[in-house]
Amino acid sequence: MEKAIQDFYPDEFAHCYGCGHKNEHGHRIKSFLEGDETVCHYKPEPFYTGGFPDKMYGGLIASLIDCHGAATASAARVISEGFKIGEKPAPRFVTASLKVDYLKPTPMDATLELRGKAVEIKDRKIVVHVTLSAKGIVTAKGEVILVQLPEK
Repeated sequence: MEKAIQDFYPDEFAHCYGCGHKNEHGHRIKSFLEGDETVCHYKPEPFYTGGFPDKMYGGLIASLIDCHGAATASAARVISEGFKIGEKPAPRFVTASLKVDYLKPTPMDATLELRGKAVEIKDRKIVVHVTLSAKGIVTAKGEVILVQLPEK
């Protein structure tokens, strides 16, 4: 897939700071389907440091897990309805709960890899597990509970 899941968000729901393609000041992360998981690669800007100049700010980690989780939920919903990504607008989700475990300090000098998987799909609710890795080491993991927005 050449286009990211976020590229299929309807314009009226594409303003998120983390993942909205309509927010020119945001992170604009891009998540792609890879087998039964989603993957996102992100290189942090040097000003996203935490308490140490070579370690990443935890709020950015939470934001990345949150937004990648939303893209994962969107892809899972499309697939559960029997479609392929891009065959219809990607449904949007809002976060009902976000739990992040910070396992190790995340280095600033690495391209991060986020991997997500929908582990529970219900009517409007999808639960997603996400890992964040740097240099091949999982440094954070999260569980995101998302609720689908109405189409209008």
